[in-house]
Amino acid sequence: MQVVRANQACSYVALALLLAIPAVGQIPDAPEVPANFKLDMQTAARLRPQLVAASQQPGGRYSIGALAFTRLLQFVPSTSSNFKWQLRIVENDQLNAYASPDGGIYVESGLARIAGQSAGLWAAILSHEIAHVVRRDWARRYLYQEKLASKNAASVVIGDPGQPGIWTDSEKASADLGQFCRQLELLADREGIVMMARAGYHPDFVPSLHHLLHAQGVAGTKSLYALHPCWEERDEELTPAYTEAGIEFEHRWREWYSSPGGNPPVVVFANAPTLKRVSAGQWQIRVPMRCENLVGAVEVVLRSDARREETMRLGKLPDTAETASEMRQLTGCTSPTTTVTFQLSNLNAKPRRTSAWTDLYVIDAWGSILAREDVPKFPR
Repeated sequence: MQVVRANQACSYVALALLLAIPAVGQIPDAPEVPANFKLDMQTAARLRPQLVAASQQPGGRYSIGALAFTRLLQFVPSTSSNFKWQLRIVENDQLNAYASPDGGIYVESGLARIAGQSAGLWAAILSHEIAHVVRRDWARRYLYQEKLASKNAASVVIGDPGQPGIWTDSEKASADLGQFCRQLELLADREGIVMMARAGYHPDFVPSLHHLLHAQGVAGTKSLYALHPCWEERDEELTPAYTEAGIEFEHRWREWYSSPGGNPPVVVFANAPTLKRVSAGQWQIRVPMRCENLVGAVEVVLRSDARREETMRLGKLPDTAETASEMRQLTGCTSPTTTVTFQLSNLNAKPRRTSAWTDLYVIDAWGSILAREDVPKFPR
């Protein structure tokens, strides 16, 4: 799961160990991995001492992750017995996770702290990476890069698989590679969601994790050249998978609270807010949203933070500063598409002139953020 550095080259060292693992037939022109292909495992063996030295075992506050990892591995196909499964924590405060082709799963400590004591969030992180390894996606991506290189020999240069590759400017090759990598990520999500449901972790922990990362400021890039899908694309593409895996989870775990992951989290699917002028000096901000697993209400918070200084901390909305502004509304979010509307007026008057509305958050009763969206810019 590459959640940061979205514009880095696909051949970046960590990314070379990172991309994931789905069902090949669903990707047009996806190369098959020959039975005698060993380059992925050789690269993993060469880099394993370096990766292990820069990480630690998941004890103490990360023990929930270790338990989820052990349980998920019970639902890995028996054909995966040759992998050297190991979970490691990288203490660098970054929001990322990646997998080595040989079964090493590395979760950076910023992401580990977001998962915290939630077995379901840990399962959402780990199932995705396990799925990457099982289908040998590092090898698939490497072979696809070679295929691109053969078609674009004058414009694409592939470096050593353990070192950053060198890509000259080739829009077609870059777009093809981006599309391929995004499809791999979505398929790894789907594989992981099914694995979670069978292991006893509700699939709604996956969008919950995605929305937490989005709220944290980890932006997905919607681009032909992006290597990972943006959060909105993931929500849209994975909706059928959530539904199907949810049915399987309910069949296996009649009493949700007794499942290994416990009750599913509240998930809010918020669409991008729209801005509408209703009269001179009068505006509306409308927020369509849908909620899952909600009992009670959520609060929609419209905030002004022009310099974006108040980044959230581990799922909590920051306290309002003296220079910030807020508007709040409660909603039960009971309909399939609930719309919350904010009425705005006198936008040209102080203090609004220098602090326009910038962010919209949805929070639960404890102030934890469930979703975040950017507010459209007001016309001058």
